[in-house]
Amino acid sequence: MIKVGDKLPAGSLQEFIEVEGEGCSLGPNSFDIGQATAGKTIAIFALPGAFTPTCSAQHVPGYVAKADELKAAGVDEIWCVSVNDAFVMGAWGRDQKTAGKVRMMADGSAAFTNAVGLALDLTARGMGVRSQRYSMLVKDGIVKTLNVEAPGKFEVSGADALLAQARAAA
Repeated sequence: MIKVGDKLPAGSLQEFIEVEGEGCSLGPNSFDIGQATAGKTIAIFALPGAFTPTCSAQHVPGYVAKADELKAAGVDEIWCVSVNDAFVMGAWGRDQKTAGKVRMMADGSAAFTNAVGLALDLTARGMGVRSQRYSMLVKDGIVKTLNVEAPGKFEVSGADALLAQARAAA
């Protein structure tokens, strides 16, 4: 499993772009993780799946509500990562009103999730391989804080915890 001090693994994540611009076409676009994190502070939170109860009722709304405070604490971007495709993440972002606040990053094949060692096998529950619930603060591609939830819990990876860590690091 990735740990504080490690560099994020090479690879890419996908984001559904609603409005064409800055070299991005409408629809799914792929972003190189190394390039996207270079010189930036990124708040990343990951969760088991789009439209799932805790993720939709608490995890994403918390980051949407705290987006301005996170940015005031030095966070350049907030990413929500889930093992879903970019179309689903785009629809979920519209539903959660994340535009301009949280980038909904798809890890459709779980390549990033597996590379950071935080995969969660929910095959027995009909959901396949998903991501564990966690958050991390990343500066210039290096993990500065990491908060991994115990199975079935939502206690340490929410926006309030990462905001406190971002303020302490600023």
